Amino acid sequence: MTQTSTQELQALASTPGGQPAPAAPPARPAHIIGSEAEAMEAARSFAALIAPGALARDRDRLLPWQEVEQFSQSGLWGITIPREYGGADVSTATLTRAIALIAAADGNLGHIPQNHYYSLEVLRVGGSPAQKAFFYDRVLRGERLGNALAEIGHRDFQRRTRLLRDSGGWFVQGRKFYCTGALFAHWIPTLVSAQEEAPGQGERMYLVFIPRDAAGVTVTDDWDGFGQRVTGSGSVQFDRVRVEPEWVVPFTSSFERPTTIGPFAQIIHAALDAGIGHGALQAALPFIRVHARPWVDAGVASATQDPLLLQQLGNVHVRLRAADALVARAALAVDAAQRAPTDDSVAAASVAVAQAKALSTSASLLAGSKLFELAGTASTLAGQGLDRFWRNARTHTLHDPVRWKYHAVGNYVLNGIRPPRHGAL
Repeated sequence: MTQTSTQELQALASTPGGQPAPAAPPARPAHIIGSEAEAMEAARSFAALIAPGALARDRDRLLPWQEVEQFSQSGLWGITIPREYGGADVSTATLTRAIALIAAADGNLGHIPQNHYYSLEVLRVGGSPAQKAFFYDRVLRGERLGNALAEIGHRDFQRRTRLLRDSGGWFVQGRKFYCTGALFAHWIPTLVSAQEEAPGQGERMYLVFIPRDAAGVTVTDDWDGFGQRVTGSGSVQFDRVRVEPEWVVPFTSSFERPTTIGPFAQIIHAALDAGIGHGALQAALPFIRVHARPWVDAGVASATQDPLLLQQLGNVHVRLRAADALVARAALAVDAAQRAPTDDSVAAASVAVAQAKALSTSASLLAGSKLFELAGTASTLAGQGLDRFWRNARTHTLHDPVRWKYHAVGNYVLNGIRPPRHGAL
């Protein structure tokens, strides 16, 4: 994508409600990362690249077209692809560390590929060899996957967007919301339901990989949440969109046996939350050193010597590091379950991830809130843009209610009940 087209698309999408043109095909093949060490170096480099512009993107709601292109061109969007298909097949630990680094620099850019990685995991678990070869190759070239999973205002959201089969072919009809990354995508994996022809099978769920520029696809930039403002999490309308059978991957069947789809999806959310929390802490430290004042009763000349400020700051740091440790521990459990998926290994991974998600949620929110309490009133000035950390944390941590993470952990520890198998656990 040229700089000119990037600017044009940003101008079109700068106000919620715009309908940006589809992402241009990659101008050149993306870099292919070959090792875990290279993946981490690429994540550090990209985080350093995007950090200076994070405040302006959030303040002015500038959708990061150029940054997303640089992100996928770096090769980071292909690092989970198995080695037999040309990818680096990095561990979940490396993936989560990379995502946390990027989320600390800009929580929006850390979030955008979450469902890209999720869809690749669904493909790994339930796709055919031909489907894997096709889509893995596309991703390694630099093509991006978005998502159209959720629907607003309907409890049984899966049943509203359907896969229709008739004499004219296969078609998708419906509307989705919270479609993070769809604006920037080349393919939009879409959760659909379909009535099976075989007696007794009833409705089954599928993930359909739909080209972003297919006839009948409308992506609308109507996300106006107060956080994660430039993730492109708007709506997608499918008006009798023709799809090929080769783009349809089983979904229901992947949860009828023990698989890591759920814990894999959730651990990326946990890493994102921890990363946003670290970003808040990193932003607070220089502000406190330069601008904060000690409380009069502390009897010290500098806020950096205020004993209660130090205690509170230490508490934030400890909780974030504890969240990091639980994410790292959960990553080992997810990797173990991927290698040998059983009822017990997948349950252990889900519980470990639920523990990490519970703590990363509270730690991220604490860091974003304490930033203001410790830095003082000057930190609330609009020009500082420090509120974005709390807004991003509060918005993103609403993914999959954390109260149910505690329930899953308690039920497992006390009653030996394994968590249910679905994409939110």
